[in-house]
Amino acid sequence: MTENNDTGNGTDARTGTSSGSGSGSGNGNGGGNGGGVVSSPTSRRALLLAAGSAGATAVLSAACAAPAGTRGAAGMPSATPARPEAAGTTAPACVLAVGAGAGPYYLDLDLVRSDITQGRGGVPLRLDLTVVRVPDGCRPLPAAGVEVWHADADGDYSTGKDTFLRGTQITDRTGHCVFHTIVPGWYAGLAPHIHFKVRPDTRTETTSQLFFPEDLLTQIYTRRPYAHRTPPEHPNQRDSRYRAAGKTMTLALTPDGNGYHASYTIGIT
Repeated sequence: MTENNDTGNGTDARTGTSSGSGSGSGNGNGGGNGGGVVSSPTSRRALLLAAGSAGATAVLSAACAAPAGTRGAAGMPSATPARPEAAGTTAPACVLAVGAGAGPYYLDLDLVRSDITQGRGGVPLRLDLTVVRVPDGCRPLPAAGVEVWHADADGDYSTGKDTFLRGTQITDRTGHCVFHTIVPGWYAGLAPHIHFKVRPDTRTETTSQLFFPEDLLTQIYTRRPYAHRTPPEHPNQRDSRYRAAGKTMTLALTPDGNGYHASYTIGIT
Protein backbone atom coordinates (compact mmCIF):
# COMPACT_ATOMS: atom_id res chain seq x y z
CA MET A 1 0.00 0.00 0.00
CA THR A 2 1.37 3.40 -0.89
CA GLU A 3 0.72 6.88 0.33
CA ASN A 4 0.30 8.55 -3.03
CA ASN A 5 -1.50 11.61 -1.68
CA ASP A 6 -0.06 12.21 1.74
CA THR A 7 -1.84 15.51 2.39
CA GLY A 8 -3.21 18.53 0.65
CA ASN A 9 -1.62 21.84 1.62
CA GLY A 10 -1.05 20.63 5.16
CA THR A 11 -4.75 20.30 5.93
CA ASP A 12 -7.48 17.73 6.07
CA ALA A 13 -10.99 17.41 7.42
CA ARG A 14 -9.76 16.66 10.94
CA THR A 15 -6.70 18.75 11.50
CA GLY A 16 -7.30 21.97 9.59
CA THR A 17 -3.87 23.60 9.77
CA SER A 18 -1.11 22.40 12.05
CA SER A 19 0.85 24.66 14.30
CA GLY A 20 4.14 24.71 12.46
CA SER A 21 6.23 27.64 11.40
CA GLY A 22 7.07 26.65 7.86
CA SER A 23 5.75 24.92 4.81
CA GLY A 24 6.66 22.29 2.29
CA SER A 25 4.96 20.88 -0.75
CA GLY A 26 5.26 18.20 -3.36
CA ASN A 27 3.78 14.85 -4.28
CA GLY A 28 0.43 16.08 -3.07
CA ASN A 29 1.78 16.91 0.40
CA GLY A 30 2.46 20.21 2.05
CA GLY A 31 3.32 21.70 5.39
CA GLY A 32 0.98 24.20 6.98
CA ASN A 33 0.99 27.14 9.31
CA GLY A 34 -1.29 28.08 12.19
CA GLY A 35 -3.06 26.33 15.04
CA GLY A 36 -5.06 23.15 15.42
CA VAL A 37 -8.80 22.71 15.61
CA VAL A 38 -11.33 21.02 17.83
CA SER A 39 -10.78 17.30 18.22
CA SER A 40 -12.26 15.57 21.24
CA PRO A 41 -12.83 11.83 20.75
CA THR A 42 -14.37 10.03 23.73
CA SER A 43 -11.58 7.58 24.44
CA ARG A 44 -9.09 6.46 27.03
CA ARG A 45 -6.60 8.87 25.50
CA ALA A 46 -9.03 11.79 25.80
CA LEU A 47 -9.76 10.91 29.41
CA LEU A 48 -6.05 10.76 30.19
CA LEU A 49 -5.56 14.17 28.58
CA ALA A 50 -8.44 15.67 30.55
CA ALA A 51 -7.16 14.23 33.83
CA GLY A 52 -3.58 15.29 33.17
CA SER A 53 -4.55 18.82 32.20
CA ALA A 54 -5.98 19.47 35.66
CA GLY A 55 -2.50 19.48 37.18
CA ALA A 56 -0.58 20.80 34.20
CA THR A 57 -0.43 24.43 35.37
CA ALA A 58 1.28 23.48 38.61
CA VAL A 59 3.75 21.19 36.86
CA LEU A 60 4.63 23.82 34.25
CA SER A 61 5.86 26.13 37.01
CA ALA A 62 8.89 23.85 37.45
CA ALA A 63 11.66 24.21 34.83
CA CYS A 64 12.44 20.60 33.92
CA ALA A 65 15.40 19.60 31.76
CA ALA A 66 14.81 17.62 28.58
CA PRO A 67 16.58 14.22 28.32
CA ALA A 68 20.33 14.42 27.72
CA GLY A 69 21.14 14.65 24.04
CA THR A 70 17.69 15.90 23.09
CA ARG A 71 17.83 17.78 19.79
CA GLY A 72 15.75 20.78 18.91
CA ALA A 73 13.70 21.13 15.77
CA ALA A 74 16.53 23.07 14.15
CA GLY A 75 18.77 19.99 14.46
CA MET A 76 20.87 21.54 17.25
CA PRO A 77 21.17 20.32 20.86
CA SER A 78 18.37 21.81 22.93
CA ALA A 79 19.09 23.90 25.99
CA THR A 80 17.40 23.04 29.26
CA PRO A 81 13.92 24.53 28.96
CA ALA A 82 13.65 27.53 31.28
CA ARG A 83 11.71 30.71 31.92
CA PRO A 84 12.29 33.50 29.37
CA GLU A 85 15.16 35.78 30.34
CA ALA A 86 15.14 39.56 30.32
CA ALA A 87 14.97 41.37 26.97
CA GLY A 88 18.22 41.34 25.06
CA THR A 89 19.37 37.88 26.21
CA THR A 90 19.80 34.84 23.97
CA ALA A 91 16.57 33.28 22.72
CA PRO A 92 15.67 29.76 23.94
CA ALA A 93 17.20 26.93 21.91
CA CYS A 94 13.96 25.53 20.51
CA VAL A 95 11.82 26.41 17.52
CA LEU A 96 8.35 25.57 16.28
CA ALA A 97 7.93 22.27 14.47
CA VAL A 98 7.22 22.69 10.75
CA GLY A 99 3.59 21.71 10.24
CA ALA A 100 2.41 19.04 7.80
CA GLY A 101 -0.85 17.22 7.13
CA ALA A 102 -1.78 13.87 8.64
CA GLY A 103 -1.94 11.98 5.33
CA PRO A 104 -4.52 9.44 4.13
CA TYR A 105 -3.42 6.69 6.54
CA TYR A 106 -4.05 8.48 9.81
CA LEU A 107 -6.40 6.50 12.09
CA ASP A 108 -7.84 7.97 15.27
CA LEU A 109 -7.29 4.92 17.45
CA ASP A 110 -7.24 4.47 21.22
CA LEU A 111 -3.81 2.81 21.37
CA VAL A 112 -1.98 4.13 24.42
CA ARG A 113 1.27 2.15 24.24
CA SER A 114 5.01 2.71 24.04
CA ASP A 115 6.02 -0.35 21.97
CA ILE A 116 4.23 0.00 18.63
CA THR A 117 6.12 -2.66 16.62
CA GLN A 118 3.42 -5.31 17.00
CA GLY A 119 5.62 -7.99 15.45
CA ARG A 120 6.78 -5.91 12.47
CA GLY A 121 10.42 -6.62 11.55
CA GLY A 122 12.98 -3.92 10.92
CA VAL A 123 15.93 -2.05 12.41
CA PRO A 124 14.89 -1.13 15.98
CA LEU A 125 14.42 2.55 16.80
CA ARG A 126 13.92 4.08 20.23
CA LEU A 127 12.31 7.49 19.74
CA ASP A 128 12.43 9.91 22.68
CA LEU A 129 10.18 12.92 22.19
CA THR A 130 9.90 16.01 24.39
CA VAL A 131 7.08 18.52 23.88
CA VAL A 132 7.70 22.17 24.79
CA ARG A 133 5.78 25.44 24.55
CA VAL A 134 7.96 27.77 22.47
CA PRO A 135 6.18 31.04 23.45
CA ASP A 136 6.52 30.02 27.11
CA GLY A 137 10.32 29.93 27.09
CA CYS A 138 10.49 26.35 25.74
CA ARG A 139 8.93 25.04 28.91
CA PRO A 140 8.16 21.28 28.95
CA LEU A 141 4.51 20.40 28.43
CA PRO A 142 3.20 17.56 30.63
CA ALA A 143 0.00 15.58 30.08
CA ALA A 144 0.07 16.06 26.28
CA GLY A 145 -1.00 13.23 23.99
CA VAL A 146 1.60 12.31 21.36
CA GLU A 147 0.60 9.98 18.53
CA VAL A 148 3.00 8.46 16.00
CA TRP A 149 2.36 6.31 12.92
CA HIS A 150 4.47 5.23 9.95
CA ALA A 151 5.06 2.60 7.29
CA ASP A 152 6.71 -0.77 7.89
CA ALA A 153 9.92 -2.04 6.25
CA ASP A 154 7.99 -2.75 3.03
CA GLY A 155 6.51 0.75 2.89
CA ASP A 156 3.03 -0.42 3.97
CA TYR A 157 0.75 1.19 6.57
CA SER A 158 -1.59 -0.69 8.86
CA THR A 159 -5.22 -0.32 7.79
CA GLY A 160 -8.55 -1.88 8.66
CA LYS A 161 -8.14 -4.18 11.66
CA ASP A 162 -4.33 -3.93 11.59
CA THR A 163 -2.75 -1.51 14.07
CA PHE A 164 1.00 -2.10 13.70
CA LEU A 165 3.36 0.89 13.96
CA ARG A 166 0.76 3.16 15.54
CA GLY A 167 0.45 4.34 19.10
CA THR A 168 -0.05 7.13 21.62
CA GLN A 169 1.84 8.19 24.73
CA ILE A 170 1.03 10.87 27.33
CA THR A 171 4.00 13.10 28.21
CA ASP A 172 5.30 12.99 31.78
CA ARG A 173 6.03 15.97 34.04
CA THR A 174 9.11 16.82 31.96
CA GLY A 175 7.18 16.77 28.67
CA HIS A 176 8.85 13.50 27.70
CA CYS A 177 7.60 10.23 26.19
CA VAL A 178 9.20 7.21 24.48
CA PHE A 179 8.23 5.04 21.53
CA HIS A 180 9.84 1.73 20.60
CA THR A 181 9.48 1.13 16.88
CA ILE A 182 11.51 0.44 13.71
CA VAL A 183 13.04 2.57 10.97
CA PRO A 184 10.32 2.88 8.29
CA GLY A 185 10.78 1.72 4.72
CA TRP A 186 10.38 3.84 1.57
CA TYR A 187 7.47 4.13 -0.84
CA ALA A 188 5.76 6.28 -3.49
CA GLY A 189 8.63 8.65 -4.22
CA LEU A 190 8.45 10.19 -0.74
CA ALA A 191 11.22 10.58 1.82
CA PRO A 192 10.89 7.97 4.59
CA HIS A 193 9.19 9.61 7.55
CA ILE A 194 7.36 9.21 10.85
CA HIS A 195 4.09 11.10 11.26
CA PHE A 196 3.30 12.59 14.66
CA LYS A 197 0.41 14.47 16.20
CA VAL A 198 0.58 16.38 19.50
CA ARG A 199 -2.59 17.10 21.47
CA PRO A 200 -1.81 19.45 24.37
CA ASP A 201 -5.48 19.17 25.40
CA THR A 202 -8.71 17.72 24.04
CA ARG A 203 -9.38 20.73 21.78
CA THR A 204 -6.17 21.48 19.85
CA GLU A 205 -3.52 19.55 17.96
CA THR A 206 -0.28 19.98 16.00
CA THR A 207 0.59 17.59 13.17
CA SER A 208 3.93 17.08 11.42
CA GLN A 209 6.51 14.45 10.44
CA LEU A 210 10.11 13.50 11.15
CA PHE A 211 12.72 12.54 8.54
CA PHE A 212 15.98 10.53 8.62
CA PRO A 213 19.54 11.31 7.45
CA GLU A 214 19.84 10.07 3.86
CA ASP A 215 23.30 8.53 4.22
CA LEU A 216 22.12 6.50 7.20
CA LEU A 217 19.01 5.34 5.36
CA THR A 218 21.08 3.98 2.48
CA GLN A 219 23.08 1.92 4.99
CA ILE A 220 20.00 0.66 6.83
CA TYR A 221 18.29 -0.37 3.60
CA THR A 222 21.09 -2.84 2.86
CA ARG A 223 19.98 -4.82 5.91
CA ARG A 224 17.14 -7.31 6.26
CA PRO A 225 14.17 -7.06 5.95
CA TYR A 226 14.62 -3.94 3.77
CA ALA A 227 17.20 -5.47 1.43
CA HIS A 228 14.76 -7.67 -0.55
CA ARG A 229 13.76 -4.49 -2.43
CA THR A 230 16.09 -2.21 -4.37
CA PRO A 231 16.10 1.13 -2.53
CA PRO A 232 16.13 4.48 -4.31
CA GLU A 233 19.57 6.00 -4.73
CA HIS A 234 18.46 9.20 -2.99
CA PRO A 235 15.51 8.38 -0.73
CA ASN A 236 15.21 11.94 0.60
CA GLN A 237 16.23 14.37 -2.12
CA ARG A 238 13.50 13.21 -4.49
CA ASP A 239 10.88 14.56 -2.05
CA SER A 240 10.18 18.31 -2.08
CA ARG A 241 8.75 18.04 1.45
CA TYR A 242 12.14 16.97 2.72
CA ARG A 243 13.90 19.69 0.76
CA ALA A 244 11.58 22.25 2.36
CA ALA A 245 11.60 21.01 5.97
CA GLY A 246 14.39 18.44 6.28
CA LYS A 247 16.83 20.81 7.95
CA THR A 248 14.37 21.37 10.77
CA MET A 249 12.63 18.01 11.04
CA THR A 250 15.40 15.43 10.56
CA LEU A 251 16.26 13.08 13.41
CA ALA A 252 19.83 12.56 14.60
CA LEU A 253 20.29 8.81 15.04
CA THR A 254 22.92 7.21 17.27
CA PRO A 255 23.71 3.46 17.47
CA ASP A 256 21.79 1.63 20.19
CA GLY A 257 22.40 -2.11 20.37
CA ASN A 258 21.36 -3.60 17.02
CA GLY A 259 19.35 -0.50 16.18
CA TYR A 260 19.28 3.25 16.76
CA HIS A 261 18.17 5.87 19.23
CA ALA A 262 16.92 9.37 18.45
CA SER A 263 15.76 12.25 20.66
CA TYR A 264 13.79 15.21 19.40
CA THR A 265 12.20 18.28 20.94
CA ILE A 266 8.82 19.21 19.43
CA GLY A 267 8.13 22.92 19.80
CA ILE A 268 4.46 23.97 19.70
CA THR A 269 2.60 27.22 20.35
